[in-house]
Amino acid sequence: MRNLFICVLLFFTFSLVAQEKTLQLDQRSENQVQTHSDTTKPFKSRLTDKGTKPPIDLYKIYDLHNDTTYVDTTLSIQKEYRYNLLRKDIFGLLPFANEGHTYNTLDFNRVEKGTFPNFGFSAKHFNYMEVEDIKYYSVPTPLTDLYYKTVMEQGQTLDAFLTVNTKPNLNFSIAYKGLRSNGKYINNISSSGNFRLTTSYFTKDKRYILNAHFAGQDISNQENGGVIDVSLFESSEDPYTERDRLDVYFYDATSLLKGNRFFIDHSFKLNKTNPNSLIIKHQFNQEYKFFEFTQSTVSERLGDSYTNEINDKTRYNHLYNKLGVGFTTEKYGDFIGFVDYNTYNYYYNSVVYDANENILVPNSLNDKIASFGGNYTYFLNGIKLNLLFSNSITDQSISNIEASARYNLNEDYSFYFKYQKQNSLPNLNYTLFQSDYVDYNWYNNFKNEKRNHFEFEAQTKWLNLDVNYTILNDYLYFDNITNDIATLTVKPFQYGNTINYLSVKASKEIKFWKLALDNTVLYQNVSQTDAIINVPEIVTRQSLYFSGHAFKKAMFIQTGFVFNYFTEYYQNDYNPLIGEFYIQHEKKIGNFPLVDFFINAKVRQTRIFLKAEHFNSAWTGYNYFSAPNYPYRDFLVRFGLVWNFFK
Repeated sequence: MRNLFICVLLFFTFSLVAQEKTLQLDQRSENQVQTHSDTTKPFKSRLTDKGTKPPIDLYKIYDLHNDTTYVDTTLSIQKEYRYNLLRKDIFGLLPFANEGHTYNTLDFNRVEKGTFPNFGFSAKHFNYMEVEDIKYYSVPTPLTDLYYKTVMEQGQTLDAFLTVNTKPNLNFSIAYKGLRSNGKYINNISSSGNFRLTTSYFTKDKRYILNAHFAGQDISNQENGGVIDVSLFESSEDPYTERDRLDVYFYDATSLLKGNRFFIDHSFKLNKTNPNSLIIKHQFNQEYKFFEFTQSTVSERLGDSYTNEINDKTRYNHLYNKLGVGFTTEKYGDFIGFVDYNTYNYYYNSVVYDANENILVPNSLNDKIASFGGNYTYFLNGIKLNLLFSNSITDQSISNIEASARYNLNEDYSFYFKYQKQNSLPNLNYTLFQSDYVDYNWYNNFKNEKRNHFEFEAQTKWLNLDVNYTILNDYLYFDNITNDIATLTVKPFQYGNTINYLSVKASKEIKFWKLALDNTVLYQNVSQTDAIINVPEIVTRQSLYFSGHAFKKAMFIQTGFVFNYFTEYYQNDYNPLIGEFYIQHEKKIGNFPLVDFFINAKVRQTRIFLKAEHFNSAWTGYNYFSAPNYPYRDFLVRFGLVWNFFK
């Protein structure tokens, strides 16, 4: 069924673009963004004669905050960074050996935490598209985007997307991202699918605006638990250069994360002509997820079990409604007051009893959380101020306060400051978890996590700087109580002391002639009584590359090297049974260079990518790991393309 869908979508796309020649786009900056632009502006008035091609800035992509970018078919080093399964820059993330598996987090700022309790199983959500990841579109002619990339051994990954405006005020888009990769190791197949369907609509008088989407996603991974004897990998002598000769912990384990989501965000302005008007907003989100871990034979590494075959399944239903009433003004800014209602049911189909037949671990968690709050936005001479607060009116004692300011001095200089104080409930798998493995059953009553976060960002023509300082209290984490990598008894814990985290990230691209050197350096420091948050002190990425035209300027080429490095530290390990990373203090990882060589080319709207990944692996030593028992990727040549069609 999945392959049939892709074939139908591709056939429709190619049939569409075959009718006319594709549009030649002008060269635009990779980071050109129009913040809070009017995405509802009709585009008919900007089309002149019948045969005139629409300007590129009419092909708009925007999010729920109305931050807008344009379709960009240029080739840049940023496109190289984003040419991956997630289709975004993964600086600060270290991928596992097979495409479509999890990522180890090097940059702690990439760990996001909401106020409401989330499902958990965070290691399985990197390729799961959340509400904030879904984009909406406005295009004068149909637009298609095709992404293709080879993988490890057999398989491929394809992301096919099509959007069309049936009317100037009505847009539809459909997309499917599919992956299958066998991988190099035993029991390591990855398979995933991300289906998205969106629509956007506004009335001709722009009083009513609607954005809605459906997302159906499944992420499946064979889980091998890592290599048992890593010394065989580190020596990499024959026959162990063939990675499927290395023995692994699990030969028949599989994890599956699956979810379906319906989402609606719409608003209605009461006054038809006056810009100072009362506005009503509503947001609806209904989502069902489950995480399943299956294993045909019990593994001694995870301890004793209740059954001879493992079949753990955690289910989650979530319903969210948010109603806001506000006032928009030209002189004093916009204010929205809101109430929201969040209800969830996190459950299993069994209970766990103790020796006296008392319920030790219940089968469900469910709650109803109501909150109130407000949001104020004000614009003045290039300055944007935003204040947000929310607080529960039920007895869960959660709250969130945010204050931010952005100042755009000119095209070369902009500054941003943000403060956030957050009191949030634990993720649900910290509180309740059931498994056929005896040691993986718990029911806890943890305190709320507290977080104070300061962020400063400066973008200048000399240097881009991002400084973060975070104070954490009652921090939740997973730990292996056996302190032995060969035996896993991982459980959740709450840290009673304060953790202070500081990061400074600086980036700058230096250009000379047709050469460029793009630099990004991240420094991190954690002040804590015990080693709970473990991060590398230095994470760095440098790219040296050449850009130029060829074949009488019919092709634009970029070629060069990307160098990644992070300092040695006690890197978190991965437990596939619970779909989470946990802290460990037995093995340090890091201090190995990762060098890629790439040749990328652009012909009209097609970007072609060819990369020799980690080509230095054979001569810098086999000491590279994504987690203590999980080797990083060996040398591999991969290629693919991104292709846009405009009718």
